[in-house]
Amino acid sequence: MSETHTPFGKAPSLDDLAAMAEAAFLTLPGGFRKLTGDVVFRIDDFPSDDVLDDLGIEDAFGLTGLYQGVDIGHRNSFGPAAGPSMILLYRRPILDEWAEHGEITLEELVTHVLVHEIGHHMGLSDADIDAIEASVG
Repeated sequence: MSETHTPFGKAPSLDDLAAMAEAAFLTLPGGFRKLTGDVVFRIDDFPSDDVLDDLGIEDAFGLTGLYQGVDIGHRNSFGPAAGPSMILLYRRPILDEWAEHGEITLEELVTHVLVHEIGHHMGLSDADIDAIEASVG
């Protein structure tokens, strides 16, 4: 009987997911990466209670990622300065979704969430986001 090995003896850490997100980001088309500008990427275990309340989400496992900030298409040079744009990936909900959907790798799921949130940063439609994701996979 052959023994199968998983890449992790335990659940991937925040640093492991950050490394996956960085690797996923580097697989994206160069023009797409360049357009992200100065967006900050962050990995947290769960969304904060404030974020869940603001979005009307009761289950912390129901949110795998979030774009916070003003999307590129709606920024105004003459208005008040916008705070830093941030893309958050939530480790525990991502791991939970991955465990439920065994047909994709964790890396594929991280890429999917990352592309989706970057798309929101750019103000793209879901169809545009799907097209970019298809070009990666």
